[in-house]
Amino acid sequence: MAEAVILRVRHCGVHIYCRRAPQLCPACGLPLRGAGLAAAPIRLPSPFRHGHRQPYAFLLRPTTGTFLGTHHLKRPPDICCSPFSGMVYNYNQEGIQRAETGWEQCISIPLVQPDLFGLLQQWDKLLEDFSVGEAWLPHRYEESDHNCYTYALAFINSVLTAQGKQQLSKSEFTEKFVIPQTKRASKYITLHQELTAKDFYIVPLPAPQKEC
Repeated sequence: MAEAVILRVRHCGVHIYCRRAPQLCPACGLPLRGAGLAAAPIRLPSPFRHGHRQPYAFLLRPTTGTFLGTHHLKRPPDICCSPFSGMVYNYNQEGIQRAETGWEQCISIPLVQPDLFGLLQQWDKLLEDFSVGEAWLPHRYEESDHNCYTYALAFINSVLTAQGKQQLSKSEFTEKFVIPQTKRASKYITLHQELTAKDFYIVPLPAPQKEC
């Protein structure tokens, strides 16, 4: 199912979030048409991607449900790495999973620069060879200490080591790559939830931005 559009309109010192641009400002009641370029509706880009179309990426999704639907945040999210072929590699209590579906709505963090042609060519084989290691057998799985995040980060570090680069700790990778993306996603989810319950979500602009 297609993701619902979220629009943002700026007028009378507020940001107005909506699904459809209104004719009248819901904050002040004045017409928006002719109010200038600042009042033109802008479509917010979604932070979510179709994981099976995101090659060479670190993917994150809720363990159950979807980001914009019903999901449980009490358990750690599912995390994986994706090769060029679109098959998603994930590690859980049943061992390595190779999924062709199920990752249609996730946060995607690119792992390889487009100019690294040699690495791009080898990526599928590197990921498959890494995934058959004994460390990823089902009985080795432990939800808090040896899980899908452990698997994905270990693969990333194996690639970094092969390139002669320094490995990343879990905290370093999380802070640098994961947290910025999840913060952006959290804001988008809040807007989605607000607009599921009502037509408009109005946020006052900081004082210096209210002029115009």
